[in-house]
Amino acid sequence: MRVTKKIKQEQLAILERLYRGAKPELVFGNAFELLIAVILSAQCTDKRVNVTTARLFQKAATPEAILALGLAQLEEEIRDCGLFRNKAKNIMAACQMLCEQYGGEVPADFEALQSLPGVGRKTANVVMSVAFHQPAIAVDTHVFRIANRLKLATGKTPLEVEHGLQKAIPREKWSDAHHWLIWHGRKICKARKPLCTECPLAPVCPSSEPA
Repeated sequence: MRVTKKIKQEQLAILERLYRGAKPELVFGNAFELLIAVILSAQCTDKRVNVTTARLFQKAATPEAILALGLAQLEEEIRDCGLFRNKAKNIMAACQMLCEQYGGEVPADFEALQSLPGVGRKTANVVMSVAFHQPAIAVDTHVFRIANRLKLATGKTPLEVEHGLQKAIPREKWSDAHHWLIWHGRKICKARKPLCTECPLAPVCPSSEPA
């Protein structure tokens, strides 16, 4: 199947119909809590992160409070999130930087966010999109997989896929489409065994496997 501009528009229309209004599963109250939750979500489920942050934010919900908690205590609080030592180190360093350079506030600037320890392009895009309501597409494993399978955007790296999606999707729908792709990856187009026979996108998907 040759994926034309018209087919890409059909793919997006189906995704929007299926997942209109989809939101992040991470629970947060402000930009800082979202930032910490996204850092913790690396190689960890959102449900597990929500359990961890509910406990952590009761004790420390600001950069200053986390610094006061100390590295050893922070490690204990986030131990069940996996890679906890590296995450704790990055969170402490990010909180230090937020306090020293940004008055304890999360900057609403993509480059500034990326300068924070533990914050890569994906995390910065999530924060810009969800916390600050700026058009952005964060390419996680789900988005990367679905974009390539649909040929909505193809690439060998998340950055290539991000740029491809920016071209394929109207700018005003970037943030919403990011969630559509994530939810489709979780519910139907799974990594090991995509549910092609149940997928409403099958007729316009070049990777669809016949029943």
